[in-house]
Amino acid sequence: MDQTIQTILNRRSTRSFRREPLKEEDIRTIVDCALHAPSGMGKQTWKFTVVENREKIQRLAAAIGTELGRDGYDMYQPEVLLIPSNLKESRFGPEDNACAMENIYLAAEALGIGCVWINQLQGICDAPQIRQVLDEFHIPADHVVYGMAALGYKDGGAPAPKERIGKVEYIR
Repeated sequence: MDQTIQTILNRRSTRSFRREPLKEEDIRTIVDCALHAPSGMGKQTWKFTVVENREKIQRLAAAIGTELGRDGYDMYQPEVLLIPSNLKESRFGPEDNACAMENIYLAAEALGIGCVWINQLQGICDAPQIRQVLDEFHIPADHVVYGMAALGYKDGGAPAPKERIGKVEYIR
């Protein structure tokens, strides 16, 4: 089977990470793959912020937990948090960032790195406590975060495959 197709079929969300730094080369490869995602009309109105500091990642997690009333929220304690953001006024921002996130997931899987989508920021980017951390991460105030990628080496084996139950209909 083609390696790209195998990577797609093997990818699973990882929610348990080893405490081991990722290789800088691998992080750069993942970001490069994100930058090569499709973008509506080729506008590329996104920004990719890479946070490689566990303490700073956990500060954002704590702010999210407070804002959403989820005590102990920790985003699964990743080694790296890759934050795509996009102009709030970008017509294609949500779709562009979703394409970039998929590239991130597939690149991570191909490199043996675990990844999980963190989606809590979409509606709370401008909450004061959240905005304070985003400002510290240099995420522009005119940007929104539709999702983040929590990255790290998988702790334990890959999760078992899930049955895919989406409806499919072929019209000929």
